[in-house]
Amino acid sequence: MRTLVVGAGATGGYYGARLAEAGADVTFLVRPARAETLATAGLRVLSPLGDLHLPDPRTVTAASLGSAGPFDLVLLSCKAYDLDAALSDVAPAIGDGTAILPVLNGMAHLARLDRAFGAAKVLGGSCAIAATLLPDGAIRQMTELASITYGERDGSTSARIAAVDALMRAGGPKFQPRLSERIELEMWEKWVFLATLAGGTTLMRASVGDIAAAPGGTAFMSALHAECTAIAAAAGFAPREKVAAGARGQLTAAGSAFTASMLRDIEGKGRIEADHVISDLIARGQAQGLPTPMLDLAYTGLKAYEARRERETAKR
Repeated sequence: MRTLVVGAGATGGYYGARLAEAGADVTFLVRPARAETLATAGLRVLSPLGDLHLPDPRTVTAASLGSAGPFDLVLLSCKAYDLDAALSDVAPAIGDGTAILPVLNGMAHLARLDRAFGAAKVLGGSCAIAATLLPDGAIRQMTELASITYGERDGSTSARIAAVDALMRAGGPKFQPRLSERIELEMWEKWVFLATLAGGTTLMRASVGDIAAAPGGTAFMSALHAECTAIAAAAGFAPREKVAAGARGQLTAAGSAFTASMLRDIEGKGRIEADHVISDLIARGQAQGLPTPMLDLAYTGLKAYEARRERETAKR
């Protein structure tokens, strides 16, 4: 199965490297500067599951992708704010039999992919990994968690999803692959959790444990989670109680150092996915007539950060 991984950053770079390590036919679609780095230093992964160095990873840029022909699978792992550029860049790789596996946060990207390439080509997917791209271009995985979940959006077990599952399982010793028959529900469950975590930790500029230690902190996180859960339920994807209970426990755990990657992005003065993770959830809630006061407050804080970042960047 010819696989194109869009980007070689912390997420796509990790899963693509592990697949290549297992012998899969993997090509990375990267920008010219990243292609040069990979050609010079290779693709390096520093991980508690074992370090990896691919000295000569196969890469392609948007300018040369047209000559590579269509791919069987496109793993789309970019940030939401890079999605428009990614859709344009990846178009030459999409053929009649191509399956697209997006692992972005939220749900808005599905409609955009459907419009661009047709819903029949677009799988459901999500991932969970704590990893970062180091200044020298290496990928550092911070914990052993590196899950990737995928499935047909109608819940069927097709020949192509069976082939994707076989591919992922072959690379699975260094990550945790799982085929789901309820992938859209699981995407919503992750979104509810992530929106609560990102909204809460960025608004408070604190970890879960620090919020829990503050007066009213546990009640705040519980109420924010309930607000997000109500939106999912109104959309027809109420989180399963076992999943919701586990999320509430993680989101209110005393002493937890857990934060959203969005908070780490803010602390690093980087770009954030405020619109994809928070604003889209607000819009869906309001379309159902649901109040979203806590999400509104979190979103205001995130947009204030973006305004400040834009202003400070313009001064440089």
